[in-house]
Amino acid sequence: MKIPRYIKLLQDLIATESFSRVENETTAILVRYLKDNGVSPIRLNNNIVVWGSKYTPTKPTLMLNSHHDTVKPAAGYTRDPFSPDIEHGKLYGLGSNDAGGSLVSLIETFLVLNNKELPINLMLAISAEEEVSGVNGMRLLTNELDRKIDMAIVGEPTLMKCAVGEHGLLVLDCVSVGKSGHAAHREGINALYIAIDDINKLRTMTFPIVSKLMGPININVTGIQAGTQHNVIPDLCSFMVDVRTTDAYTNEDTIKHIQQQLSSNIKARSTHIRAWATPEDHPLLRTINDLGIETFLSPTTSDRALMPWPGIKIGPGDSARSHSANEYIYIDEITNGIKTYTKIINSIKI
Repeated sequence: MKIPRYIKLLQDLIATESFSRVENETTAILVRYLKDNGVSPIRLNNNIVVWGSKYTPTKPTLMLNSHHDTVKPAAGYTRDPFSPDIEHGKLYGLGSNDAGGSLVSLIETFLVLNNKELPINLMLAISAEEEVSGVNGMRLLTNELDRKIDMAIVGEPTLMKCAVGEHGLLVLDCVSVGKSGHAAHREGINALYIAIDDINKLRTMTFPIVSKLMGPININVTGIQAGTQHNVIPDLCSFMVDVRTTDAYTNEDTIKHIQQQLSSNIKARSTHIRAWATPEDHPLLRTINDLGIETFLSPTTSDRALMPWPGIKIGPGDSARSHSANEYIYIDEITNGIKTYTKIINSIKI
């Protein structure tokens, strides 16, 4: 049986290390593959952009995006993670499921539709550093694009169900400040007690606006550290907070609301992983609904969180296999992914 070109491409990608921030070799493979198939890729660091041959400035532009970086192999691998073996309809290897299957499906879809007359422009964007939300991945790519993007399909393993929203993420480092003293003399101000009071506030904290799609913002304290010895009142206490944000508030407004209610000082490690939700009347979501594709709220983050334009997340493979030992994807899942992506794009009505 002849192996399709997109499966051979995925095998080449699996066989080549592409850990986040060191994706040079797979970038070269992808650039060569795209050139060999008649298109003109633009390389931006380890990101790749290809504008459709039928680009017309007056039409809206749809970005087709997935990433080519991977995490490092899980400790439980019993197979060679870089050996792209096909057995019983499964293609094994690191990155096969997350997100190689989506990536090659979107590339094939782009190549097939590139010369077709469509009501939209197509643009293929292959991103790096997705697994670490790196500054030289989608964040660099969005800043360097020389043409307007109106919407996106982001390829991640979702069993071809369509994610119409994701929670954002804030990691807060909090510090309560007291005054040291001898524990035997009731001296000082215990920073640990200040922190405990603030932690109790976080456990019951609510926000006036609740997202219709995502529900309330979820806050969890996930670490705490204070004290150096048993007889000294601690003057500092640090604790760590995981906040899953929603589309009801910006990340900056979420931080402001939390800080107003706490005595401790808080600092966010970053604010770039933002919640998103596809507007109910958006052409992409209307198309998904018309085609009867199941929708859901994604529990995992992706490059979609870094995009300032509307979009959806959908792709072949299963998120439960991502980052797992002996990762794999079914060949049939990739084939179906190409068919479904093509159907979605051909069905969009602007």
